Amino acid sequence: MSESATQAEHRTVLLRGGEVHSPADPFATAMVVERGHIAWVGSEGAADAFASGVDEVLDLEGALVTPAFVDAHVHTTATGLALTGLDLTGASSLAEAAQRVRAYAADRPGDRILIGHGWDASRWPEQRPPRRDELDELTGGRPLYLTRVDVHSAVVTTALLDLVPGVRDRSGFQEAEPLTGDAHHAVRAAAYAAVSPEQRAEAQRAALRRAASLGIGTVHECAGPDISSEDDFTGFLKTAGDVPGPRVVGYWADTDVERALALGAAGAAGDLFADGSLGSHTACLHEPYADAAHSGVAHLDAAAVAAHVTACTEAGIQAGFHAIGDRAIGNVVEGVRAAAAALGLARVRAARHRVEHAEMLTPETVAAFAELGLTASVQPAFDAAWGGDTGMYAQRLGIERARTLNPYAALLRAGVPLAFGSDSPVTPLDPWGTVRAAAFHRTPEHRISVRAAFTAHTRGGWRAVGRDDAGVLVPGAPADYAVWRTGELVVQAPDDRVARWSTDPRSGTPGLPDLTPGNALPECLRTVVFGQTVYVRPNE
Repeated sequence: MSESATQAEHRTVLLRGGEVHSPADPFATAMVVERGHIAWVGSEGAADAFASGVDEVLDLEGALVTPAFVDAHVHTTATGLALTGLDLTGASSLAEAAQRVRAYAADRPGDRILIGHGWDASRWPEQRPPRRDELDELTGGRPLYLTRVDVHSAVVTTALLDLVPGVRDRSGFQEAEPLTGDAHHAVRAAAYAAVSPEQRAEAQRAALRRAASLGIGTVHECAGPDISSEDDFTGFLKTAGDVPGPRVVGYWADTDVERALALGAAGAAGDLFADGSLGSHTACLHEPYADAAHSGVAHLDAAAVAAHVTACTEAGIQAGFHAIGDRAIGNVVEGVRAAAAALGLARVRAARHRVEHAEMLTPETVAAFAELGLTASVQPAFDAAWGGDTGMYAQRLGIERARTLNPYAALLRAGVPLAFGSDSPVTPLDPWGTVRAAAFHRTPEHRISVRAAFTAHTRGGWRAVGRDDAGVLVPGAPADYAVWRTGELVVQAPDDRVARWSTDPRSGTPGLPDLTPGNALPECLRTVVFGQTVYVRPNE
């Protein structure tokens, strides 16, 4: 939804009787919204002066008002298809997954292709994904595309392979293994091409509705030729502009910078693959995997990275790369540094180029991110799902290397800009859960305060697209906010000394919900984007 298209629809609204999370007034209980922007934040007594001059007064009844969340990494169509389609994320075994596949195929006799997501054999007692012959039997021989939870590999039926001539000759094809690499990309393209425009738009709208219901006001769509299609990307931008809902910033991960611009992308960025994923053994490492006799695959070397960063910087748009393994991240850093040497460091820093995921960092690459002005667009839910000494990371890398992953505290100490996201459908849209995952990281030295994590998931997402004037409730900022039902507001930090000082009234630190694991997460009552309500909780 564009700002200009909604100017005439805006009403002046006074919110009062709650808690307003604002650095402009740490004790604010009221806020005025006018013409899509925050007009005033202050105390309950001062709100009386505004009451007679507004179009609407909203009694918060003690609710908390915060900036709306920004999810900095989403695959919207895939998210919607997972919401409306075959979801295996909760399957506890291969046998249960098979039952779900059979039932879904029986329930959708008219679909020309079946699409599902979320299997994770590392969590199953059988420790293997379904075989192609098993899927052929479960689906009655129909085309099926079924992605692993990380979306970097997939199992498919023979009928889907038959739609992709030459797929067996592509890299990443092994007869008895999930598809990866070029073979996976080719099959994914065929699968999504078989989805009708109506199914696609339905999935996109479902994903945006879910995001709005969780207090998410902006999503960064990470599309590209190896992920979706041009029609999917442009169709989604149009859908998002036509219906009230979260803002959408679209990234197209393509080395063809002119093509990205022509498609309306904010950058030739997002999932431009420097490597793959740890779960699929395709992230590119310096040393071999602990459970495989290889080190993954590099899709871009430093020279290719440098060429892309140079082209994007000269075009005035962001470059960005998907990089997870330490070798892949090193290639990105080396390439960006080479571009900075050619163009000037200040010019490259000003472009705010991005690295998505950035999991396997070293002290040297953390320092390089800070030096080069790279934004770390990261997903704390990955640690919650796969971290710890017995998780998937430890299986793939061994405990010692696994404990180095996702070092958020080190990034913050170095001054690296953080933007939080979900990579949905890899992990679900869940902003408060994401903040909790960063604050209660499975490796204690990587934990950050709830306040820092919240900032990374609100203002950090705006900064990641070059906007420093948003993501915070202060006069003049866009009126993107959410209203929450929650318990007592507290200040949580990894260091108890910091927490004790921050809760002292003299510190003026506004509180946030208590996200201690086991506590209920806040409930979203209302989400507002540029002054327009895009979600109201039923019966509120």
